[in-house]
Amino acid sequence: MKLLKDLLALFLLAICLVSIPAPSFADNSRVNFSYADLAGKDLSNQNLQAGVFAAADMREAKLSNSNLSNGILTEANLLKANLQNADLSGALLDRVTLDFADLSNAILVDTVATRSRFYDALITGADFTGALVDRYQVKLMCQRAEGINPTTGVSTRESLGCPRAPAAVKTRGDNLGQS
Repeated sequence: MKLLKDLLALFLLAICLVSIPAPSFADNSRVNFSYADLAGKDLSNQNLQAGVFAAADMREAKLSNSNLSNGILTEANLLKANLQNADLSGALLDRVTLDFADLSNAILVDTVATRSRFYDALITGADFTGALVDRYQVKLMCQRAEGINPTTGVSTRESLGCPRAPAAVKTRGDNLGQS
């Protein structure tokens, strides 16, 4: 009789364990390239939304037309990367190297790019509306900011908060020969 009770208890315990739902784990569908060597890789035209590229080596990577919105690229190296038409809106770009990168027509709306470098990056048509960028980097980018983003319709200078370019100043020589 004791054996029958023990078997019945074990059977009931097994049924209870099977009926308990499995624990919910983090979303594994996100791309995670933390510390990955992606130098020179072609990741263009990809949906990499909310992907994690923390400390990834992405030198000369091709990311044109890719969706990197809401991604985490902290300490990534994007030296000479091609980010033309890329969507980086809402991304975390803290301490990212973007020197000589091509950000033409990229969308960086509401991006956090603190302590990141944009030395000699191509930014024609890039939209930085609402982005957090160090003042010194903004000052350097304002020296070469031009163009209008084809998707958002916002000018690069306006999105960076650059001062208006001074109007052409007429000199006395400009009026010579005019009557």
